[in-house]
Amino acid sequence: MRSALEAGNSPADRAAIFISDLLGNIWFLGGCLLTILIYIALNCGWIAGVQPFDPSPFNVLDTVLSVFAIVLTISVLISQKRQRRLEKIREQVEFEVNVRAEKEITKILEMLHEMQQKMGIKKMDSELEEMKKETDLKKIHENVKKDHE
Repeated sequence: MRSALEAGNSPADRAAIFISDLLGNIWFLGGCLLTILIYIALNCGWIAGVQPFDPSPFNVLDTVLSVFAIVLTISVLISQKRQRRLEKIREQVEFEVNVRAEKEITKILEMLHEMQQKMGIKKMDSELEEMKKETDLKKIHENVKKDHE
């Protein structure tokens, strides 16, 4: 089941997901290792009746693996970039939910304090008064920026 964050994937995102899913599993690794072993066996003359077409030091195999390594590296980078983008979206959504929850909690505290006063309970609570203050988002952003510098 796909999350709401992944629902709007572009064709490039879907291709990156497909490539990551294809290349990023143990079966693909096993297939690559088996293919390389068969290639080496064919080209070392270990199989009777088969003429080596890329004798040691396996220049063709080296070239193919180098190109494959480039493709694999780029695929990993694309996947990481996509993951970073999704993580930024998740962080933004989480932040907005937290801000909304903070406002709701503050409102509930104010309502409870009003109920307390209407019931004739006159207890002064400095911690409650501090909690009822609206959160200063600018100050939080400044503190986060200072911490990351």
